[in-house]
Amino acid sequence: MKLSRHLVCMGIAAVVGGYPVLSTAQSGSPTSPAARPAGVPSGAPAPEIPMGQGAGVHGANSPFAPLVPRDDVVPWSVLTKVTIKVEKNRLMPVFDATHLSLNQKTQRIQGFMMPLEPGATQKRFLVSSVPLTCGFCVPGGPEGMVEVLAKTPVKYSMEPVVVEGRFLVLTDDKYGLYYRMTDAVSVK
Repeated sequence: MKLSRHLVCMGIAAVVGGYPVLSTAQSGSPTSPAARPAGVPSGAPAPEIPMGQGAGVHGANSPFAPLVPRDDVVPWSVLTKVTIKVEKNRLMPVFDATHLSLNQKTQRIQGFMMPLEPGATQKRFLVSSVPLTCGFCVPGGPEGMVEVLAKTPVKYSMEPVVVEGRFLVLTDDKYGLYYRMTDAVSVK
């Protein structure tokens, strides 16, 4: 199979089973220790974990500037530090005390908006750690995005957004999400 030059530039060495395989182990990739599900000994081979784990990779050639760190938002490095366990043939998140301390409290998150419906304003959308519309970026997994349910519609932007609302840590969401924010409002 020949890979396009675009995929090779993104660090993708192959496409296996429809999933891109990175040429080097990234944090959260199936070959990295961080991706090993809870309960699997370090010497044992890790079970197959599909790509799309972790925060994602912001490509060096991206036309979108990376997120500028802010002290008033929950950093993606905290949200994406989730371990995975296999339970009844499902991959389930294992949250630590830091994650659980965020639950049901007002928080701020910063990221790139991904609308779930057409329109100039959005009441339900995803906020991601990397721009999902960027051809040079590799999207992360569910720990790299937050579903936002806005109190009032938020104007769509390709620039990073900051939203504040009630933050929920989801242990067994039917859509496979790890985080949701309700009653959210846009902040500067």
